[in-house]
Amino acid sequence: MNMKINENFLNLSENFLFSLIAKKVKQYKEANPTKEVISLGIGDVSLPLSKVVVDALVKASLEMGVKETFRGYPPEFGYNFVKDAIRKYYLKNSVDLSLDEIFVCDGAKSDLGNMVEILGDNRIIIPDPVYPVYVDSNMMAGRNILLLEGNKSNGFLPMPDGLTLEESVIYLCSPNNPTGAVYSKEQLKVWVDFAIKSKSLIIFDSAYEAFIRGNYPHSIFEIEGARKCAVEISSFSKLAGFTGLRCSYSIVPKDILDGVFNRIWGRRQATKFNGVAWPVQKAAEAALSSEGLKACENNINYYLYNALMIEEVLKKNDIYYTGGTNSPYIWMKCPNNMSSWDFFDKLLTEANIVGTPGVGFGKSGDGYFRLTSFSTREKTIEACKRLDKFFKEMK
Repeated sequence: MNMKINENFLNLSENFLFSLIAKKVKQYKEANPTKEVISLGIGDVSLPLSKVVVDALVKASLEMGVKETFRGYPPEFGYNFVKDAIRKYYLKNSVDLSLDEIFVCDGAKSDLGNMVEILGDNRIIIPDPVYPVYVDSNMMAGRNILLLEGNKSNGFLPMPDGLTLEESVIYLCSPNNPTGAVYSKEQLKVWVDFAIKSKSLIIFDSAYEAFIRGNYPHSIFEIEGARKCAVEISSFSKLAGFTGLRCSYSIVPKDILDGVFNRIWGRRQATKFNGVAWPVQKAAEAALSSEGLKACENNINYYLYNALMIEEVLKKNDIYYTGGTNSPYIWMKCPNNMSSWDFFDKLLTEANIVGTPGVGFGKSGDGYFRLTSFSTREKTIEACKRLDKFFKEMK
């Protein structure tokens, strides 16, 4: 067959990180059926949706079965009632958006991957380690990727020091996945100034902003000048536990390229996306109500307390880490200079705990490991006991 394919896909690793982890865990469980394995790996939530969200979801679903309230295709960019709720949510941080700058979608992962389609062949700047979708989606498009090393000395928060003033697409994630590190306002101002001077675009992933407790920006649009050079992608997945519902949003200011970027993103969505279902959008609106946000806060505090328990174990055993305090992720140094995958195997077989090898997030992540706080309280308590015993035996 002479069918042509996009050969850029052949440059990707054969297994997506989390698929490979699932395969290894499955093999271990099959060989050791009596062992109880606790997952502190994939960042999926464990708490159920709040009552106010479920009530809205049920009511909207029932409406779909009545002729007078049935709805077909939703607006490609989202119903105005959801976009207005998002606009009000941003006003809490003194960020004023117009409704036509807000695009509702079915997941931040989708938007992060899809936005590559409307960009030309620019230099791509991505911190390392980082969420794999940034790198993979640009590799699929055959882009030229420059990785910025995150390490202990820069707190896993790379800055533009030494970069040439070349037009680029810059990916930033704060709080960062996987490291949990958070950029300060001063640090983001440096990035915004660099983007403006170099005529670059920042794609800012704020999926974990609801976990921030310190004096850090929740949105890049809190930074002066950001509307000229940045888009922001966020999600209801971690804010409201929508990992099983799928709802996200992208903020595309009309200030970028005199409105051209906003227009072509809208054109892309209208062509390739049919919108988010009515019940899901009603659930999203409910999540951003005063009652909904209170429930979101309770769940996030639950996960942050889980993170605190994991942090205490690491402190007790003198293990370097970042994250936790303003993030559901804890990024730890592997003991005894072990590689990420060697530590994964040892932790799985000896403590029956699953985490995520840091090298799966990039070359700079080797020798590090990600733990998450998204498990239940009971399982996190048990995992902490196992971790403490495990680390002591390694000394």
